[in-house]
Amino acid sequence: MSRSKSAIKAKAGDCGEPIELFATSAGIRAVDSPVRVKIIAMLKERELPFDEIVEGTGRAKSTVSVHLNDMAEAGIIGARLDSQDRRKKIFYINSNYLGGLQKDRILEDDINELISRKGVPDVVDFFKVMFRSIRVQLCLQGINIDPVLSEAGQRVGGALYAHIGSPDREELLRNLAEFWASHGLGRMVVRSRSPLTVYIYDCFECAELPLLGRPACAFDLGILQGIFFAHYGEERPIEEVACYAMGHDHCCFVIAGRPA
Repeated sequence: MSRSKSAIKAKAGDCGEPIELFATSAGIRAVDSPVRVKIIAMLKERELPFDEIVEGTGRAKSTVSVHLNDMAEAGIIGARLDSQDRRKKIFYINSNYLGGLQKDRILEDDINELISRKGVPDVVDFFKVMFRSIRVQLCLQGINIDPVLSEAGQRVGGALYAHIGSPDREELLRNLAEFWASHGLGRMVVRSRSPLTVYIYDCFECAELPLLGRPACAFDLGILQGIFFAHYGEERPIEEVACYAMGHDHCCFVIAGRPA
């Protein structure tokens, strides 16, 4: 199931115009207008005055002005006066770029492929596609569900520990890897004991997501936090440092040996 970065991009490139996601002080904002996506692409290169943006987009000044004002109000871009000519404004990106998604057809294609390939899909495959579909649609609406997924994962992890937990860490890790594999969540491999570093291949949460340029396994992260909180009786910092959504062929979680 693991895919190369080029394969991911090739699939995404066949699915229409991109949608850019930005984190602003007011939340996640989605940019899906082709004109705005073009403006964003130009501003990623450098700050630009209004006239150059108009020339680069090939649109009327009034049209560009509306797009710039709307994105400024959304907190995606900002503007300052030109030091050389204070009658003019210089525009720049004023938010954190999260990554790009594709139009809805990629979700329809995934569901159609799933049904046609297996007839009635098995439960694991079905819920992988449904989980991804819901998550992508919420992102497109500007809703960041990572905090919700993380909190839900912590509750699941705490409950799961009652069934697979052990005071011996090595036994806990074996039980956890067994649980992950037997429930179709991926293949878990311990890469290091100090610090404890866990790889997950074929991750159910993110292996089928488009490239986002950031870690995307909030639910997995929450599960691990819940499990290790129950194991140690205190919180342990856990960081996801690699992810399919970042273009890697695995997800990687580093669990600190003691609280930060």
